[in-house]
Amino acid sequence: MINLLYSVAGFVPLILGATWLVDGATAVAKRKNISNLVIGLTIVAFGTSSPELIVNVLAAGSGNSGFSFGNVIGSNIINILVILGLSALIYPMAVKSPTIWIEIPLCLLAALILVVMAADPLLDSSAEAMISRSDGLILIAFFAVFMYYSWFAMKRADDNGEINYKPLGTGKSWTLIIAGMILLAGGGQLIVYFAEKFAMSYGISDRIIGLTILSIGTSLPELSTSFVAAFKKNADISIGNIIGSNLFNTFLILGASATIQPIPLEPGAYVDLWINVLATLLVFIFVFTRRGRMIDRMEGGIMAMIYAAYLWFILTNG
Repeated sequence: MINLLYSVAGFVPLILGATWLVDGATAVAKRKNISNLVIGLTIVAFGTSSPELIVNVLAAGSGNSGFSFGNVIGSNIINILVILGLSALIYPMAVKSPTIWIEIPLCLLAALILVVMAADPLLDSSAEAMISRSDGLILIAFFAVFMYYSWFAMKRADDNGEINYKPLGTGKSWTLIIAGMILLAGGGQLIVYFAEKFAMSYGISDRIIGLTILSIGTSLPELSTSFVAAFKKNADISIGNIIGSNLFNTFLILGASATIQPIPLEPGAYVDLWINVLATLLVFIFVFTRRGRMIDRMEGGIMAMIYAAYLWFILTNG
């Protein structure tokens, strides 16, 4: 169990590193008079996704493709069923932003694309299902289109937004950036190394470790952001944070991981992919098929219960 404790401990420098990196980089950008729009689309967005990105890149580089798959799909499922579900229990999530009306269907499309990419045995009689390097490049291309859309939509809406940042001196800013990068790399190494040792010791698959320990830990930034937004009754921020994170996870992080190292899929991965589709479909149904464009407390409770059943299933069936 000591390996599990060391792996979990790695999330402390990982999350702290992401926070320092965002704080330092945002302060530098503001001194350069870079707009809040650009900061939000780049520094903040990449910073909050950096835990998943670092863990996945390190896992892919060391050949632990199961970690890469489980971390992304597990994070996506947790983001919707747990974080969004519990946020709706705190305060019903009413969607007002027109951009989210486009991003939710896009998130559903991303989930369905992964199902198609994993259907190699069905579509071309391949012996093994995998997310190949070519699939990874396709996902990255989708990410580029998504970033262009985000830029265009925000520019068109003339929504420069507000960025919370700490005014810092040049020296302190760069110290935080460098220290944040070091902590991210060090924390990611700890997590991947000791998670692998823990999995080998107990005969647990990399996929299960990725779907549980890794995905829960790397989802902490989204958890804190969404809960704070829910308590402040800022539903658009909470839902936008979750949907944006899932698009980053699928298109950029899984795409980059597959480009570094193709990701073979275990048979149980099909269940994970379809739960990912179901979770996103629920958001689509709850938001678009009811008057009020919202996710209420009952629907949030349904999401949380579905995750509890799914977690029980994967832990009992491996």
